[in-house]
Amino acid sequence: MTQNFDAIVIGAGQAGPSLAGRLTAAGMKVALIERDKFGGTCVNTGCMPTKTLVASAYAAHMARRGADYGVVLDQPVRIDMRKVRSRAATVTANSSKGVENWLRNMKGCTIFQGSAQFEGPREVKVGAELLSAPRIFINVGGRAIVPDLPGVNEIPYLTNSSMLELERVPEHLVVIGGSYIGLEFAQMYRRFGSKVTVIEMSDRLIPREDPDISVEVFVLEPDGADPAPDGIASLP
Repeated sequence: MTQNFDAIVIGAGQAGPSLAGRLTAAGMKVALIERDKFGGTCVNTGCMPTKTLVASAYAAHMARRGADYGVVLDQPVRIDMRKVRSRAATVTANSSKGVENWLRNMKGCTIFQGSAQFEGPREVKVGAELLSAPRIFINVGGRAIVPDLPGVNEIPYLTNSSMLELERVPEHLVVIGGSYIGLEFAQMYRRFGSKVTVIEMSDRLIPREDPDISVEVFVLEPDGADPAPDGIASLP
């Protein structure tokens, strides 16, 4: 039996819940489909957990600079990566649950959990349920793409998502790609204590930005010496 709606929203990521809210507020009957975690990329594997890790890395950075402010530490700063990861996971879980509760209590919105499959231009199937609507919005988010590099499938590599599951600080982290996401992970793990190497195929970091921005982000020592303590080694 087909269930009829005014609109179907596929994906409970950043745009999906807000769209469902606007549509239901206009009096529409909405079906929202989510196959995994509510909140999408931003809440679960993007902005929220990474900014939580950035905050921990910044705290470590400022602790090391304590003497500049008259704060004396009797021993070097240590990182408990399990606690760092646990804090980020808690922030993410709370936010995801908040999005889910908002949607489940939204008047006029019905939640379906599972993978959506189109059965026609106005029909979507979720498990055994067949849904129909004249308006279908796709908000499926994104996932990491692993480049076709020689030998990449022969090593235990990390992506921006699996990086969030680390419970130890790597001795040496190689980041392939010197744009904003790569540099964000590079800075945080350098501050956690890893040696970090960034490999960027362009002639400068964050090549989509103006050249003076790239210079401000990082200037490699001309004699090839190691950069400052919070610096990152970069290879073109």
